[in-house]
Amino acid sequence: MGDEHMTNHTIGVTGATGALGGRVAARIARLGLAQRLIVRDINRAPEYPESSAAMAVYEDTDAFERACRGVDTLFLVSATESEDRLQTHLSAVDGAVRAGVSRIVYLSFLGAGPASTFTFARTHFFTEAHIRSTGVAHTFLRPSLYLDLLPHWVDDEGVVRGPAGDGRIAWVSRDDVADVATAVLTDPVVVAASEETTYDVTGPEALSVGATVAKLGRLTGRSIQYVPETWEEALESRRRTGAAEWEIEGWASSYSAIAAGEMDVVATTVPDLTGHPAQSIEGFLRRHPSALSHVAV
Repeated sequence: MGDEHMTNHTIGVTGATGALGGRVAARIARLGLAQRLIVRDINRAPEYPESSAAMAVYEDTDAFERACRGVDTLFLVSATESEDRLQTHLSAVDGAVRAGVSRIVYLSFLGAGPASTFTFARTHFFTEAHIRSTGVAHTFLRPSLYLDLLPHWVDDEGVVRGPAGDGRIAWVSRDDVADVATAVLTDPVVVAASEETTYDVTGPEALSVGATVAKLGRLTGRSIQYVPETWEEALESRRRTGAAEWEIEGWASSYSAIAAGEMDVVATTVPDLTGHPAQSIEGFLRRHPSALSHVAV
């Protein structure tokens, strides 16, 4: 796939008003490439040169098909977690395929499998399987848990609670995931090498939750600690939020997946595809010095 093809190539970007899709759309715009921003609210769509916008929700296959017409490659950001998220994904995939999309780059999750400990990762596996079954060319990006969300794991008292044990995780920044996605979508060399490929996308170092919070404390001067919970304790402590049981199990199972070793992966995808090192916890805090300002010193 040469440069001329990419010049005449329209990239569809979903989630363009969100944290990840928005980053990707902005990067594609800086490259001056044509893109179609597929959004739920047309009034919130970013405006870039060489971009157009179409309104559609994943759940409406016909509307999503119309929004994807003329799109060659689709960047499909996974939908917000819900009980019927799998069906939501399948609807969007079917609409894209009916529209003639030739390639789908799907934002999945690390360790996606039919029996993943992290319950939300199971949906990603079955979405990947459906994309494969359509015969469309595809690339799957499987990021680790987001470094950007790590501060939200720390409560106002400086405590992280969960059944993570001594398992390790290589937190990855959204910026790095967006850089990888942009390369997979736009760089002719990477595009040619990435068809039918699954990439794990991680940070540079795997740490236990205990070691992670210890590092956060040293770097910020704030008192942060990890308090282990059993599975039942984790469920009970989260039930106070009033969230649905499927959501509570999803939150708690992210810790259990760490304990099970399912997130103990350090991949070189970020430097290999972007040419720069993956962002560390230190680097993230330099860029976001107020990330833990909610925790007392």
